[in-house]
Amino acid sequence: MSGSNSSDASFARASRPPSEPAAEPLGLSVHGLPAAGEAMRAQRTRSGRWQMMAVLLVCAAPVIASYFTYYVIRPEGRRNFGELVQPLRPLPELTARTLGGEAVALDALKGQWLLVSVAGGRCDAACEEHLYLQRQLRESLGREKDRLDWVWLINDAAEPPAALAPAMAQAQVLRVDALALAGWLEPAAGQRLEDHLYLVDPMGNWMLRMPASLDKASASKAKRDLDRLLRAASSWDTAGRPEAAPQPR
Repeated sequence: MSGSNSSDASFARASRPPSEPAAEPLGLSVHGLPAAGEAMRAQRTRSGRWQMMAVLLVCAAPVIASYFTYYVIRPEGRRNFGELVQPLRPLPELTARTLGGEAVALDALKGQWLLVSVAGGRCDAACEEHLYLQRQLRESLGREKDRLDWVWLINDAAEPPAALAPAMAQAQVLRVDALALAGWLEPAAGQRLEDHLYLVDPMGNWMLRMPASLDKASASKAKRDLDRLLRAASSWDTAGRPEAAPQPR
């Protein structure tokens, strides 16, 4: 009988419908959060870029204003003496050397206006004329003269004459590779690199080339260019630079 009871129990269990799975709580899945996170990151990136651009614009505003004032907002018929360089050419990453042989990064000259001449170390009569004009133009600026450095870039291995030592003590005199220099500055058509004076703004951009005809008689026209640019950018550059180290004689 026990066997019959066991069989009946087994049959009863087999005849019951299978039990349904227990109900599970409804899961709440939140979709789209990764996409939202990506969007927030992209928004922060865009915001950071705009902030960086705003900072750059603030830094560049004085030079933009000075160029705009100088070349756009001016009385009818007034012309600048120097030739504007377009586009501006930034100081290259070159290593120059002092006359004593010390290595100097050329872009270390940034921070002030630069009036630049180029000539070989022997410095012929035209070179001496340019050095004289650079000094006189700087001195003619009066109390603004500390905002302008005058620079002689020597493009060969020749040693300057000892007679030029007093002038060199007041200037920034650096020796630069001629080919590298020619990749930055450029003369007017039909002229040599040594025929001009070049004006570089405090951000290190070569932006103006004085005519090859510049001499003592026309120096007042070059001074007007300098006056207007320095006045338009009065809050842009830093006045004064540590005195140049005395050059070996």
